[in-house]
Amino acid sequence: MGRVTVRRPVRKLTDGGRTRRADLLAAEEPLELRVGGKALAVTMRTPGHDVELAHGFLLSEGVIASRDDVFTARYCDGVDDQGRNTYNVLDLTLAEGVAPPETGVERNFYTTSSCGVCGKAALDAVKLKTRFAPGESAFAVTTDVLAGLPEALRAQQRVFASTGGLHAAGLFRADGSLLAVREDVGRHNAVDKVLGWALLEGRVPLSDCGLLVSGRASFELVQKAAMAGIPFLAAVSAPSSLAVELAEENGMTLVGFLRGTSMNLYTGDQRVLEPAGV
Repeated sequence: MGRVTVRRPVRKLTDGGRTRRADLLAAEEPLELRVGGKALAVTMRTPGHDVELAHGFLLSEGVIASRDDVFTARYCDGVDDQGRNTYNVLDLTLAEGVAPPETGVERNFYTTSSCGVCGKAALDAVKLKTRFAPGESAFAVTTDVLAGLPEALRAQQRVFASTGGLHAAGLFRADGSLLAVREDVGRHNAVDKVLGWALLEGRVPLSDCGLLVSGRASFELVQKAAMAGIPFLAAVSAPSSLAVELAEENGMTLVGFLRGTSMNLYTGDQRVLEPAGV
């Protein structure tokens, strides 16, 4: 797993006694994203799939819409005290004719692993208009398929199984099969990584897919889904009020508290197909 995990000594206290052992932790390191050599943002993330993360981030910020909008992506500059590359600085060069991020949208330079929009200066700067129209999608899924998704996602959370410390995001088809799953200490990073994967695979807009997240559904995650044209967002935990409002505004389906056959439908009920007679 490389730098995805780190071993640290721990003293474990239980009713049966005290022991010392090594504990496996999810790695968390800063990633500085640059566009054309200019710093854009720093996010705390789990190393791995950084190029996907960068593409997904730029997609969700409305900077790019396809893989052809990025000319190159390369690591640069970042070195440790022994001169080795830390792979914590990634610079993307946009293709000719692609406008750089708007300087008028003020951002704090740093975002935490738990919040990707707290760096935005105002709500108007936070809310973005998608190039795609998720509300026009005919994508639908049965309650039986939805019920099996959390377990299917957990089965692919390899690092979570070892550390218990990561969020996950997965893209799923109408039959419940998972196209891609990504993990990260930051829920927004996990989504950016899976969206970046889709962009690099030429699958955006994702009008024929749903997005499943292992935690709560925030405003930010709904917006990222909308920016990729995803019509359906399902979360294992609760949505926020703004998440519900934004999903409704974009004509998206939002499912929360997805736990087995129990789930809450907040918006877009027409995309959730129930058995006859229910």
